[in-house]
Amino acid sequence: MRLAARMQKKQWHISPADSLSASLASELQVSPILAQLLINRGVKTADQAKSFLYPKLNELIEPEKMPGIMPAVDRIEKAVKDKEKITIYGDYDVDGITSVSILLGLFKLLDAEVDYYIPHRVDEGYGLNVEAVEQIVSTGVKLIISVDCGITAFDSAQAVKDKGIDLIITDHHRPSNDGKLPPAVAIVHPNLDENYPSQFNAGATVAFKLAWAVVNRLKGTGATPQHLRQFLINSTIFAAMGTIADVIEMKGENRIISSFGLRAFSDSGMPGTKALVDAAKLSSQTIDSYHIGYCLAPMLNAAGRMGHARLAVELLTSDNAVRAIRIAEYLKQQNRQRQQTEKAILKQACSMMVETGIDHPDRKTIVLASDEWHTGVIGIVASRLVDKYYRPTILFNITGDKAQGSGRSIEGFDVLQAITACGADLNSFGGHAMAAGLTIDVDKIENFRKCFEDYALANWKNEEFISRFEIDAVCRIKDLTVSLIKSLALLGPFGRGNPTPIFAARGLRLVAAPRKVGADGEHLQLAVCDNTGSVKCIGFKMAHFEKKLLENEFFNIAFEAQVDNFYGQPAVQLVLSDIQFE
Repeated sequence: MRLAARMQKKQWHISPADSLSASLASELQVSPILAQLLINRGVKTADQAKSFLYPKLNELIEPEKMPGIMPAVDRIEKAVKDKEKITIYGDYDVDGITSVSILLGLFKLLDAEVDYYIPHRVDEGYGLNVEAVEQIVSTGVKLIISVDCGITAFDSAQAVKDKGIDLIITDHHRPSNDGKLPPAVAIVHPNLDENYPSQFNAGATVAFKLAWAVVNRLKGTGATPQHLRQFLINSTIFAAMGTIADVIEMKGENRIISSFGLRAFSDSGMPGTKALVDAAKLSSQTIDSYHIGYCLAPMLNAAGRMGHARLAVELLTSDNAVRAIRIAEYLKQQNRQRQQTEKAILKQACSMMVETGIDHPDRKTIVLASDEWHTGVIGIVASRLVDKYYRPTILFNITGDKAQGSGRSIEGFDVLQAITACGADLNSFGGHAMAAGLTIDVDKIENFRKCFEDYALANWKNEEFISRFEIDAVCRIKDLTVSLIKSLALLGPFGRGNPTPIFAARGLRLVAAPRKVGADGEHLQLAVCDNTGSVKCIGFKMAHFEKKLLENEFFNIAFEAQVDNFYGQPAVQLVLSDIQFE
């Protein structure tokens, strides 16, 4: 009898050394390793490298070029001048929260009459819904602006129109496959023009571009007033947070905005971001993409997952330091509760895979359902299962005769396309290639599970369903100097499309027996050496490698390199990503 589902072994793919790296290194006066990393990212000339390593805001695409933006600016200008009531309608994740915060901040500065609405994740689900529209319209609103949602909300958009209310849609999710668009006075979306240079922005970047275009319209030919200039700088922080948290490709202007937004963090003076950073105990750190993705974004997301996302918007837009501190501490507690809930669901899901046979190596997908799971957390658990087993995964929370699901995918397998193919069993669905949300009647879950698996089998490509582990370069221990590792920060911000550099070292030996560390002894601390030197390593959740390391004289490691200042003097430490044995 099997006691646990099989984990997916990683297949290493090491980028070949490029003959151009030496000349590029010489021209840039950088190490050959850094030059190789640039080449791996498609940067092959000195001019390209300078632009990549030192991004500038003036390289951003002018906001007026964003598809659909000028009709939106026209309507917003009228609403502000005529003191019409505006409602911003957003999503409950970090991208939606930051999108709302950007436009809310702008309208407050413009002294507009503005409110915002974010649906409850569990009670309402994602996107514009007719019931919410009814509620908003009853407040006397004249203009609704959606952010990070709305591009496929046909019924709700029609309901807005039928009420005689104007709607502006700003979104970045995939439009309908048939090319149809909801009724609206303007739709701001990077995909509406295939010639637009940046097709894949976060919802927060779309909102930032709209705010920027409105500022440009209102200032006319004169200089931007200082308070509006500072607002735009602060808005790059929110755009960076949305981009990183939504795992948007860190290329082109996404990388420029994220780079500038991260640099602006420490000087923003916004009580909300300061309180968030302090609550996460990061006040002594230079905020980077890791801190956003793994420390700050989960706290903001906890508001929508465990309660209501309005609290997160209030935090980000607050000018009251005391109130901001209280909200940040509350979100920190909510996030701890979310972590405990996530751990319990993951354990249950892994057991359920074994019990139902879904862990069989011939299966290509994971579809599970339970009436004990928290809807706000199943998306995270789906991501954990994808990381562990490298299969497209959908988890459903059952309430009565209905179920709400969240799906996550692997590179190369379009989960939204797969869900669309099985759409006959669903009540609603939406999302993009890597993540999607859906609802279904409970009695149709089994049919959907079979359809989803059959779709994956029919569209099977071996290269897609192998967990490829991309490695930038093979290094010797002596190559990994403190100065080299510090220089790697120039390649950031890191994220999808520009991953944190991963290195490999071969033919290593243990300096001494490894040691299990951590409260549950699940991490592994060790020192390794080759014939050029030795270095300390930490392997998070790698305690299971201890026995094999002791049994094998030589082994290979994949790792991230970092500088450890714990003992006062900077020293190299390797954070292990994988261990392989000859």
